[in-house]
Amino acid sequence: MKLLLAASALAFASLAPAQTVDEILAKNFEAKGGLTRIRAVQSMRVTAKMTIGPGMEAPAVIEQKRGDKVRLDITFQGMTLTPMALNGSTGWKLMPIQGNPNPESLSPEEMKDAIEQADIDGFLVDYKAKGHTIEYLGKEKVEGTDAYKLKVTLKNGDVRTVYIDTDSNLEIKIEAKSMRRGAEVEGDTILGDYKEVEGLILAHSIDSGQKGNPGRQAITISKVEINPKLDDARFVMPAKKEAPAVAK
Repeated sequence: MKLLLAASALAFASLAPAQTVDEILAKNFEAKGGLTRIRAVQSMRVTAKMTIGPGMEAPAVIEQKRGDKVRLDITFQGMTLTPMALNGSTGWKLMPIQGNPNPESLSPEEMKDAIEQADIDGFLVDYKAKGHTIEYLGKEKVEGTDAYKLKVTLKNGDVRTVYIDTDSNLEIKIEAKSMRRGAEVEGDTILGDYKEVEGLILAHSIDSGQKGNPGRQAITISKVEINPKLDDARFVMPAKKEAPAVAK
């Protein structure tokens, strides 16, 4: 009898509908506050502390605005550094700490990162329209937590493996494979400390690192502003400073 019941249970389990990518994403979007709230975000400002080296931490501000606009500012040694900014198709950085008082264009690899960061909704929302593909790889444990495993192939060919907690339906880990100077680079990001901000559920702890590199970067978010007023000029590359005239 026990064998018969076990066989029946297995038979019915095989008939149960499997999770689909769109079903998992629907639960994920709902857990974050719903697609309506997500799409209503036109701009965002994040205030945080960021590790920039062993034992070193610095204040940081990340600003995003629809239209592929993003800017990261870090305050260090009395200077404001802008290691990444994007204004549509123009990417730039300003790093006076390196002795250059003028902005520079982002490298092709840096541009890829900036374009991904500028997607204010994230690559999961409207992924088909953005040219990405997603494959469901089943469930896997992450630090003892059951998670849905999604393989995301971005339009540019880079791969992101997203792990979504089956209970909270929120992302807990993202693995990344990207091409950098002809070589594949692997890394991962751990997401946690989710908090509610104006109806949206957002991670306030972000820890990332690169495979083979013992150092990791931690971002601890203290404040998130939804739809702050952000002037478009914030994202425009500053004009180069003229060299001082040489006395004759």
